[in-house]
Amino acid sequence: MSLYSNAGQEIVFDAGLIRRFDVNGPRYTSYPTADRFVEAFDAVSYQQWLGKRCIGGVTRPLSLYVHIPFCNTICYYCACNKIITKDHSRSARYLQALDQEMAMARAAMEQGGEGVPEVHQLHLGGGTPTFLSHDEMRQLMQTIRRHFKLVPGGEYSIEVDPRKVDEETVAMLAAEGFNRMSVGVQDFDPTVQLAVNRVQSEAETEQVIAAARKHGFKSVSIDLIYGLPKQNVISFNRTLERVLALEPNRLAVYNYAHLPRLFKPQRRINEHELPSADAKLQLMQLAIRRFTEAGYAYIGMDHFAHPKDELAIAQRQGRLHRNFQGYSTHADCDMLSFGVSAISKLGPVYAQNYRTLEEYYDALESNRLPVMRGVELSADDVVRRAIIQALMCHFELSIESIELAHLIDFRRYFSTELDQLKDMEQAGLISIDSGWITVLPPGRLLVRAIAMVFDRYLRQSMESARYSKVI
Repeated sequence: MSLYSNAGQEIVFDAGLIRRFDVNGPRYTSYPTADRFVEAFDAVSYQQWLGKRCIGGVTRPLSLYVHIPFCNTICYYCACNKIITKDHSRSARYLQALDQEMAMARAAMEQGGEGVPEVHQLHLGGGTPTFLSHDEMRQLMQTIRRHFKLVPGGEYSIEVDPRKVDEETVAMLAAEGFNRMSVGVQDFDPTVQLAVNRVQSEAETEQVIAAARKHGFKSVSIDLIYGLPKQNVISFNRTLERVLALEPNRLAVYNYAHLPRLFKPQRRINEHELPSADAKLQLMQLAIRRFTEAGYAYIGMDHFAHPKDELAIAQRQGRLHRNFQGYSTHADCDMLSFGVSAISKLGPVYAQNYRTLEEYYDALESNRLPVMRGVELSADDVVRRAIIQALMCHFELSIESIELAHLIDFRRYFSTELDQLKDMEQAGLISIDSGWITVLPPGRLLVRAIAMVFDRYLRQSMESARYSKVI
């Protein structure tokens, strides 16, 4: 058992507890999770909710997400919705489709009386957003600004592949308003890179981060993955040293989930070269130790941030939120998402776009929003979402606040869940008293497992094998 303390949350790494409670489970970027969405919630349903956003002239804060699915090369570990191509003519049609989708969403909002929506957050993800040429990126940003107002001082972020980006590109992104960057690294070890088909030099990564700081980016995040083929403690420690030397504002270290039946590219990975379960625990423990010793605050699950970073500040101030982009500094807000497979959140509803370009284009050509499925939350869904959010973001839950906000008797309503939590309470993962449920330091790495207890859908159909392991 090891205790790690930093400017954020204390973490206790107890391998025995992790083995005991490490189960397959969702990451809870939404509740209900996307696999619970239904086709009965369609484009018409979503359009109606867009028209309801402006009630009495009051609107919720707005965030935008745009999915750029194209990649030049395939990374074998990747489970994202992507299209591998070197044909840049394919992005031209896609940008036109994004313009049309945004116009249709805006028209639905205007019918409800909403003026030009003010956007406080924008995120471009993928795929590889920097697959777009400079002119295409400018075109996309012009499209966004034509339909929405990006407020000064907002958070505008983009995922970057350092292998395809030079200082000129970073300068262009800064000129277009981007001020936050997420840089994919995964691992610097050459043998690991070859095993997953992502060869990326340290120099490329260092140059992109230096350019971001030169051109005024406020935050740089680095993404790592543990559990990749040929990883070991010695080589991964070298990667961690090099990453920390780059002094990123944020760090994410994800567990590689090997699910080749679901994600075809993973079939190219040699399973015999994957670290064992015990080796993966050692890799994760090493990353936690190195990050906390370097002073990074533990945000939750896979994420760490410099104590002065906005993410760490938001957690300390109780403003942290979790959505489809992970942890966010803005409290609960509406998120409009555009492009294939993108998921929007609008008050008590979620709507997911079609996953393939063909279906996405067909819907827009038929003058329909490209919604494949979605869900309108019940009162029960809403209260459970609030509980899961509180646990995932703040590691504690005020029982009284839930009772007042949702007009329930917490102990009676969640009697089954409280019984299920007793094992975790006895194991020291959580404490429960008259007013609070608190995730203790040994439970913070297992917060997904704790949140799962409040997931009614999991209890109804224990089909958790489709999810990745908690650790």
